Amino acid sequence: MLDIADELHRWVEQGREFAVATVVATNGSAPRQPGAALAVDGDGTAIGSVSGGCVEGAVYELCQEALRTGQPVLERFGYSDEDAFAVGLTCGGIIDILVQPIRTGAPRSAPGGAAGEWVDSTADTLAAGLAAAAAGEAAAVARIIEGPAELLGRALLVRPDGTHEGTLGGHPALDRTAVEETRALLDAGRTTTIEIGEDGSQCGRPVVLLVESSVPAPRMIVFGAIDFASALVRVGKFLNYHVTVCDARPVFATRTRFPDADEIVVDWPHRYLDSQELDGRTVLCVLTHDAKFDVPLLERALKLPVAYVGAMGSRRTHLDRLQRLRDVGLTELELNRLRSPIGLDLGARTPEETALSIAAEIVANRRGGTGAPLTGAHTPIHHDGAARLQFVA
Repeated sequence: MLDIADELHRWVEQGREFAVATVVATNGSAPRQPGAALAVDGDGTAIGSVSGGCVEGAVYELCQEALRTGQPVLERFGYSDEDAFAVGLTCGGIIDILVQPIRTGAPRSAPGGAAGEWVDSTADTLAAGLAAAAAGEAAAVARIIEGPAELLGRALLVRPDGTHEGTLGGHPALDRTAVEETRALLDAGRTTTIEIGEDGSQCGRPVVLLVESSVPAPRMIVFGAIDFASALVRVGKFLNYHVTVCDARPVFATRTRFPDADEIVVDWPHRYLDSQELDGRTVLCVLTHDAKFDVPLLERALKLPVAYVGAMGSRRTHLDRLQRLRDVGLTELELNRLRSPIGLDLGARTPEETALSIAAEIVANRRGGTGAPLTGAHTPIHHDGAARLQFVA
């Protein structure tokens, strides 16, 4: 749901009624992961997707029905051996979808300063979550997807400092435990399901929550303002990274050469890296292949808890670089984190092809892929199906 927060937030501000269908669980080769959403407003306008096309029509109708009844519903879709063309996932997977109506009152910008009112607290909580996501703020929404029927869809909004809005409507300890668990997932930027007891412990009937985390875009820092960097910036933006280009040479690090970059920094790469606070989602792409830039930069980068560090250069350059890094004290364990020569073997020649090979390696590293062709392979197509987490008291 938070992936389409920008448009949904506009709908909220306009006072529209709409229903959101969210993937809450998957099994097998499902095309979309938990958190993927399709929304339909009262006029029939639809945005988003829950299956890449397999069940969109049926889910669209469920959204319209939820708008009529005002009741949330949990529906399962899967492959049918009897009729592969019937509503279902012909790829063989199963998805569970929560359809939830969100009803608003008058538009918030109504004439005369009258503020629109949300009909219930759950809608108000979801509205706040959409507003936070649309503003690029870190926040997580936890919704009940399994448990007592009267609690289906109830929601909590949790922020990084532990403050929260809304209630799950059950035992008071349920909210406290849910806030703690949701905050931990928000810190990691994860969207997944968790299972806790109805009373906030392992006791009692289980309640399953879908936690959707919205965090600022992960960072990609490209060191080296060369033509390959320009192509990589475009691919990085396509993958929804916040992309920075850093080079010590002002004649090359210009907005004209990198119009798609979010930031352009003229500084020595290692000095700029020292000034940044990075997290475990950050990717660092070193394209300078010049020892005076690379060595001090990689000496620092390979000690940071970032997601990916790759460096461009020939195999000969790579071997020379490794020795220089050993000479400045890096361990073999640290050196093993370096992806060099950077990228997957696609036979790339042009800057665009090279950028694609780098991006492919970043995705494979993030998702646990092998980079091998899927044709004839027996490995899973989707490596990161959301596993249910169980709370341990």
